[in-house]
Amino acid sequence: MTRLSVEMLAADTVEPITSAGHARLGIAVLLGIAVIVLLITRFRLHAFLALTIGSLALGAFAGAPLDKTIVSFTTGLGTTVAGVGVLIALGAILGRLLADSGGADQIVDTILAKAGGRAMPWAMVLIASVIGLPLFFEVGIVLLIPVVLMVAKRGNYSLMRIGIPALAGLSVMHGLIPPHPGPLVAIDAVHANLGITLALGVLVAVPTVIVAGPVFSRYAARWVDVQAPDRMVPARASEDLEKRPSFGATLVTMLLPVVLMLAKALVDIVVDDPANATQRVFDVVGAPLIALLAAVILGMFTLGRAAGFTKERISTTVEKSLAPIAGILLIVGAGGGFKQTLIDCGVGRMILEISKDWSIPALLLAWLIAVAIRLATGSATVATISAAGLVAPLAADMSTAHTSLLVLAIGAGSLFFSHVNDAGFWLVKEYFGLDVGQTVKTWSVMETIISVVGGALVLLLSLVI
Repeated sequence: MTRLSVEMLAADTVEPITSAGHARLGIAVLLGIAVIVLLITRFRLHAFLALTIGSLALGAFAGAPLDKTIVSFTTGLGTTVAGVGVLIALGAILGRLLADSGGADQIVDTILAKAGGRAMPWAMVLIASVIGLPLFFEVGIVLLIPVVLMVAKRGNYSLMRIGIPALAGLSVMHGLIPPHPGPLVAIDAVHANLGITLALGVLVAVPTVIVAGPVFSRYAARWVDVQAPDRMVPARASEDLEKRPSFGATLVTMLLPVVLMLAKALVDIVVDDPANATQRVFDVVGAPLIALLAAVILGMFTLGRAAGFTKERISTTVEKSLAPIAGILLIVGAGGGFKQTLIDCGVGRMILEISKDWSIPALLLAWLIAVAIRLATGSATVATISAAGLVAPLAADMSTAHTSLLVLAIGAGSLFFSHVNDAGFWLVKEYFGLDVGQTVKTWSVMETIISVVGGALVLLLSLVI
């Protein structure tokens, strides 16, 4: 087998790949990933360009014709953007409405008014988890940093005692819970049920965030005892507003898409009849597109108009929300192109054939692959997308629940040990005024705890469902 091209899979070739073919494909994968890692870390190239070049390099190393590799990449890019692009855009709009209207501040202030003393770390993890549902990780950090710093100073708390729970809440949501880009792409790649993945994701996320947040923050505060830096306290969005949305209206708007998607999953399990009128209705209203669109439309009234925004102001807010996600969409799309190139070169089938002789569980294999790519590239999203493409064939014979657990295993692995090649590492370092060593002792260890605890819980769930 000298040419492992798209044509082979298009012809539905089912002949097993030889040992020499396995070796060649394995080397091609390692070299392709090495190209991506080198371009991102050494040459500081944007992840979109690195993934594009790495995909072409992978095809070349695997012996596939260049024109076929290009077709694979563009097909994967288009399919991925078509599948999750609109959802990412809707999530960005909802997040921007939440921030600009002062809704996020309202959630924060209401919860903090009810908490104090030992309850404060738990309040912070609750705030971060709720706000983190519709927001990207970086946006969530920017929103929460003023609150973290103010609470630490006002209550004379260690910065780590307050900051770690907030970061844990955001990170867990980012890695495990749709509609964040990584989980959405993994769900699409392995054809998992979104509602069941969401339900199981929440089940895994709750104990994970408790261990990595309030519990670990006790030790982090002892290891790194620092005070909140005054220079990093920015103005809050609601300071320029005359009024802002109520707590109840904001909470309902944020949780609406989650409730609709979970309701769909519950009806699918209870009714299990595609011809049933109730199930058909929930299949529509619980679809991610409709659920997020409903939340956005509701948010224009419960958030935008409640804050006194005019129609023009709401339109401007929506417009501003879309520009920052261009880079995310391109990275996610290019990751989908890389995934498709892996599949069309036969890598997925190779892993499926090789893993038959291994005693390692498929979920653990998925977690380990995501860990390796995360350590190499520094990007949780790239790790999720690439790992999902590699292990997608393993989902073929899995039950619906185990396919969802496969997504969660990948998501947990993608969060393992953030270090100097991760933009999030430097974001946390600068905002909290830490040095590199302190950031490793706190942020990096916290990410590792999330990854290990989340992965372990996924494996335990696989034994009982």
